[in-house]
Amino acid sequence: MLGLKKKDEEEVRAFLGKGAEFSGKLMFNGSVRIDGDFKGDIFGNGTLVIGEGAGIEADIHVDSVLVSGEVRGQIDVKKSLKIYSTGKLLGDVNAPSFAIEEGAFFEGTCHMTRSEAEVHPLPLDRTAFGDKR
Repeated sequence: MLGLKKKDEEEVRAFLGKGAEFSGKLMFNGSVRIDGDFKGDIFGNGTLVIGEGAGIEADIHVDSVLVSGEVRGQIDVKKSLKIYSTGKLLGDVNAPSFAIEEGAFFEGTCHMTRSEAEVHPLPLDRTAFGDKR
C-alpha cells in the first residue's frame, strides 16, 4: 500500500509523487500520500502520509498525520501525529497524541488537546499541601 508503515491504515486515495509540485488547497476523505512538494492548505477526514523526501509548506487540518519528509506550518489533528526518524517538522502542533521517533526533528510548540469528555478536574486535598484546616 505505497509504503504505509501501519498495516491497518486505510487505502491511499490520492498520491502526489516524487518530483511533482502542487500549490493550492487540498481537501480529501480517506488517506492521501504526498512524496513531492506541496504548498498551501490541507484539510481532510482521514490520514495524511508525508513520504521521505517530500517538502510541505502548509497549514494542515486532518485526522492523522504520518511524517517521514519535511513539513513547515501549523498542524491540527483530531487523532494523532507521528514523526518518523527521517521526518522534520518546523511549526506548531495541536494534537491529542504526538509521537516522535529517535532521529526525527521537531522545532515549534505542541499543545496536547483533549475532548471535554476526557477532562476530569480532581478536587484538591488540602492536607496534601500541608494545610490542616
